[in-house]
Amino acid sequence: MPKLRGEAFWRETLRSAHYVVAPMVDQSELAWRLLSRRHGAQLCYTPMLHAQVFLRDANYRRENLYGEACPEDRPLIVQFCANDPEVFVQAALLAQDYCDAIDLNLGCPQMIAKRGHYGAFLQEEWDLLQRMILLANEKLSVPITCKIRVFPEIDKTVKYAQMLEKAGCQLLTVHGRTKEQKGPLAGVASWEHIQAVRKAVSIPVFANGNIQCLSDVEECIRKTGVHGVMTAEGNLHNPALFEGRNPLVWEMAEEYLEIVQKYPCPLSYVRAHLFKLWHHTLQVYQQLREELAKVKTLEGIVDVNRELKLRCQEEIANQKEGEKPKEGLPFFHWICQPYIRPGPKERCKENGTRGTEKGVRGKRALEEDEDGNSELLSKNKQKKKLRNPNKSFDPSLKPKYAKCDQCGNPKGNKCVFNMCRGCCKKRAFKETADCPGHGLLFKTKYEKSLLWQSSQTGIQNPEISQRDVDFGETAVLKEADDTAS
Repeated sequence: MPKLRGEAFWRETLRSAHYVVAPMVDQSELAWRLLSRRHGAQLCYTPMLHAQVFLRDANYRRENLYGEACPEDRPLIVQFCANDPEVFVQAALLAQDYCDAIDLNLGCPQMIAKRGHYGAFLQEEWDLLQRMILLANEKLSVPITCKIRVFPEIDKTVKYAQMLEKAGCQLLTVHGRTKEQKGPLAGVASWEHIQAVRKAVSIPVFANGNIQCLSDVEECIRKTGVHGVMTAEGNLHNPALFEGRNPLVWEMAEEYLEIVQKYPCPLSYVRAHLFKLWHHTLQVYQQLREELAKVKTLEGIVDVNRELKLRCQEEIANQKEGEKPKEGLPFFHWICQPYIRPGPKERCKENGTRGTEKGVRGKRALEEDEDGNSELLSKNKQKKKLRNPNKSFDPSLKPKYAKCDQCGNPKGNKCVFNMCRGCCKKRAFKETADCPGHGLLFKTKYEKSLLWQSSQTGIQNPEISQRDVDFGETAVLKEADDTAS
């Protein structure tokens, strides 16, 4: 049966999906997708998967896609980041039986994408992208889709989208921000760019950006004419966004934790979701925020969630008639609601520093060490200090390691040559020696090979022939290869 394309693919395979949950690294895992689907999401993406890792690592495939089958989790699109046509297609071939389409990530603006040369940092390499999509469209049994960011110029964005369509892309998600618009500099997404792309291509288009509630979804579809709307942060703060509801936070949190019991995922994912759901409440109960950061088990997270619920219920019971939400929130902090990311000037003001005229984000104020030392700790070190109050960041207290005689790296404590493993391996191989400290047994293996050879020929007290030497050298070389691998 030929694979469906364009509008037919969107109507029949994706069931005319209008409400879409975005691919989010470590955040759109199976448990969260199931929660979102229960509350109005019609299509979900997997987290962004690294094509090269997916291709070589069976555990990575099992953890991210090959786990327990779940018929509820369809339609589903698997997203990959890649910069090599062959690697991308080979990874997609391993994934195509578990999804309804394969998406190429051309929208990630983060530094890791820049270092890995993928995501939005491929948007100028049109020849490469054409080859990747052409090959995928030819080899895969499911359609290929793309998620992109826009260029500052609308005309260039339109030509970019048309190029992807011509190469074989069957559905396009357009995030209306440039790759420079991220974090506190994100700003407002341009629906004008999205509308121009929608008018210029014949394939279905999803819009991404500026979606905080259901009315935003409806307005975006009306203004841009897109087939569907994708949301990321709006969904993380309110999984019932597509239902047009703002439920109590603990209702969503308890339902999610219940799903996690059935479909486990790494604890870091669960903790991150609770931080998003309880974001506004954790500004009020800072101690519980710290407990959530330090907890090591799912049961511990459930306990923190229960305590947050009790605190909020107690606050509701003591609430005065006519009392309004604080901190300028549209709802009380225990209700699921959007988090409006502060811009550079607001962030600088929060940190007690002045922004520059260009609006560049100012550095946050550093705090003194709890012990009153003059050493200033970064935000990351402060978090580590909270988890382990006895931790010291004084460089003079760091343990001193004995150095390798050859290269200066730390030497093995039990190395017979006083070297690091790399240098020890080279020397032990060269001298046909043993180093039990590093588990290198070149001499022992060599002697065993000679004994085995002599037992095979039946010679008593044999002299070492050239053939024996060759055999022994082969054994040593094999040991060196095994050690290296």
